[in-house]
Amino acid sequence: MKKNFAVVFAALMVALILWGLFFENSATTIMINGQEIDGPLKGLLGAGGLVVSLVALICLAILLTLAFAGTGIIILGCLIVSIGIFTAFMFPFLFPVLVPLALIWVFVALLRKKG
Repeated sequence: MKKNFAVVFAALMVALILWGLFFENSATTIMINGQEIDGPLKGLLGAGGLVVSLVALICLAILLTLAFAGTGIIILGCLIVSIGIFTAFMFPFLFPVLVPLALIWVFVALLRKKG
């Protein structure tokens, strides 16, 4: 799985670099010491910057995923509890039906874990 992901990621990165080199619209300029870069070096530096920024964004996405996973679970749990309370207030006649159904659901889940 990791090897397939690495191959696909490398292919997408090469495709993005080729797109940036061959289909650029000159919307950005690269300046070093006040001089605009021109010629083949411009494409090489632009591709290098593109690769560095792409890798940095992927690392940031992984970091944010790990950082906010716990927060997301807490928010999702609070959302589910609030929806349950809202539903209990909106449809009080369903409460006597849902409580036994929830108990059966918990019982079956406990039996499936043991088996």
